[in-house]
Amino acid sequence: MDEINLHYRFMNWRRRIREVRAVRYLERFKRMMRDGEVLSYQGNSDDVGCYVAPRPLSKGNCYFEVTIIDTGVRGMIAVGLVPQYYKLDHQPGWLPHSLAYHADDGKLYNGNTIGQQFGPKCNRGDRIGCGIYLEAFEDGQTTVFFTKNGKEVGTVVVPASPEALYPAVGMHSLGEAVQLDLQAEWGMEKEDGLMIVDSHEDEWGRLHDVRVTGSLLEYVGKGKSIVDVGLAQARLPLNTRCHYYELEITDAGEKCYIALGLARRDYPKNRHPGWSRGSIAYHADDGKLFQGSGVGDAFGPRCFEGDVMGCGIMFPRDYILDSGDDSDDGDSELWPKQRRVQNDLYMNDEDEEKDGEELEGEQEGRKVVVFFTRNGKVVGRKEVAVPAGGFYPTIGMMSTGEKVRVDLHPLSG
Repeated sequence: MDEINLHYRFMNWRRRIREVRAVRYLERFKRMMRDGEVLSYQGNSDDVGCYVAPRPLSKGNCYFEVTIIDTGVRGMIAVGLVPQYYKLDHQPGWLPHSLAYHADDGKLYNGNTIGQQFGPKCNRGDRIGCGIYLEAFEDGQTTVFFTKNGKEVGTVVVPASPEALYPAVGMHSLGEAVQLDLQAEWGMEKEDGLMIVDSHEDEWGRLHDVRVTGSLLEYVGKGKSIVDVGLAQARLPLNTRCHYYELEITDAGEKCYIALGLARRDYPKNRHPGWSRGSIAYHADDGKLFQGSGVGDAFGPRCFEGDVMGCGIMFPRDYILDSGDDSDDGDSELWPKQRRVQNDLYMNDEDEEKDGEELEGEQEGRKVVVFFTRNGKVVGRKEVAVPAGGFYPTIGMMSTGEKVRVDLHPLSG
């Protein structure tokens, strides 16, 4: 009798092994129904419904997308990547080794049931996409990006290879439905869009622990001490044509250690703008102005996620640019046929006109007024000496998760 029981147990075990192996080539979903390309929630809102695609992302298929057909009762729709045998009664992003962008709150869930602010909320008709950057995965890490309606929302680096990341969709309330496209393409339809991204990347001369994606700058440093500053410095200095720039804080990260200002071209890569000589900056976390010193002065209000910070120069009317101010190794080609922008913020210079020799001798160290704005209003001004070669737009970040969207010439129309 014992031998017979052992025989049946062995046969059942072999059958279960075959079933498990078969699952590897099948779609997996729970409390959801698939009708063609449409996924709909079939639970009772007490239980999560989850769909996992049959194949992981790959070089030949590196992006997928869902369109929200109906947000149902609560719109608790999640789009992301999970391991192959992910528990189907959990939303993508809740368990380790998974991540997802959630439509109802716009948060990113990365192996945790507590999400981090990531992007806008999504509603009926919106398209949510998820993909991997093919050139960015190496050493066991992969850069994952999310999109909304064809525009990138943000990126996150995960310690996994693409072969371990399966497209997943989660739902959690009655009436939710999405259209699934596992062969979607992103960034390939509009060549003009790609050209814009490339031109934005060309505008940056120096990047340290900062990743640039189009106009978005993202801090990728350790964020553990003051030596972990991430720095982004523009390729060209401010001048009388382009005298002002702005950033929008899209994610304040852990501490909002974001600084916006101007610095000399050879500014140290691991120092916040404003901390060392030849620089000045407005710091978001404490609202202080730093000018060549690690000690700041009270200056303006603190800045938070969603705030727009700006920095510019009031040039005297007779200001003559150094040769290094107006171009850099042929960089003037970055501004082809650009309209000349009137600097409405010129200083009132009541001095008599000086001859060319006097002006040429005064350029190095000549003083200008640097001003800062917050949400379109001037916060304050400071007179400073211009370093040789000019003042370069410089942005610093220093805590995990910080992201800013930069416009280096917002007044150029």
